[in-house]
Amino acid sequence: MKLLRVGPVGEEVPAVLDQDGRAFALSGLTGDIDGAFLASDGIGRVRAALAAGELPALDLTGLRVGAPVARPGKVVCVGLNYRDHAEETGAAVPARPVVFMKDPSTVVGPRDRVLIPRGSVKTDWEVELAVVIGREARYLDSPADAPSVVAGYAVSHDVSEREFQLEYSAQWDLGKSCETFNPLGPWLVTADEVADPQDLGLRLSVNGLVRQDGNTKNMIFEVNHLVWYLSQYMVLRPGDVINTGTPAGVALGLPDTPYLREGDTVELSIDGLGTQRQTFSAA
Repeated sequence: MKLLRVGPVGEEVPAVLDQDGRAFALSGLTGDIDGAFLASDGIGRVRAALAAGELPALDLTGLRVGAPVARPGKVVCVGLNYRDHAEETGAAVPARPVVFMKDPSTVVGPRDRVLIPRGSVKTDWEVELAVVIGREARYLDSPADAPSVVAGYAVSHDVSEREFQLEYSAQWDLGKSCETFNPLGPWLVTADEVADPQDLGLRLSVNGLVRQDGNTKNMIFEVNHLVWYLSQYMVLRPGDVINTGTPAGVALGLPDTPYLREGDTVELSIDGLGTQRQTFSAA
């Protein structure tokens, strides 16, 4: 299934798309798609109601699409998780996952406007596979246990300001947590519909020019390993989002490639998970 939230900012209503792409409202089943919904087997309830034909049809014409998960408790990010990306930025291939956090309030809809921060000269793009947690994960025994706590997957845009990130602080938070810096969606695609999260193509273009064209099979640390690893150091809770890294092709690693400027349009997609499109503007 594909779960989504539609409507004005702050007034989104939950919905689901069936296999034929028809939309149905979930308002009678849940108030939102959030951690509480995922923790209480909300996906199972939606699946049963959809199969029984109990959900009212919903016309999506003209409706804004919001982030598919409301109010994630945390956004955990993994840096340098593709060998080609590490190499293009001159970084050593990590022996352990490089972990940092992103302010959850950066999460916006997949077609929302993204703001270039004041004083920015190095706002950069990163297409990433996002993992959405569906059950609490605490000290998982092995990576083999990871699929049981994953609700699904989504397209994530880990927008980054490289000067803030790399030159202003020893930590990356300043360049990662700027306002609107994490468009998510358009859908939360449930895990059962993603046959292999390690075989998904990722693409990103800027003003129609392809910049990133990779595949999740080239991750250094696979999804199951990341979920298991993170559970050893923090409690992953339903609704949490994990950004799993980006392939080569970011402005930071491309000599003479301009960073994002006001008016630039970025389009990104992942196989089976949908497409995002944002226009960048000044904060």
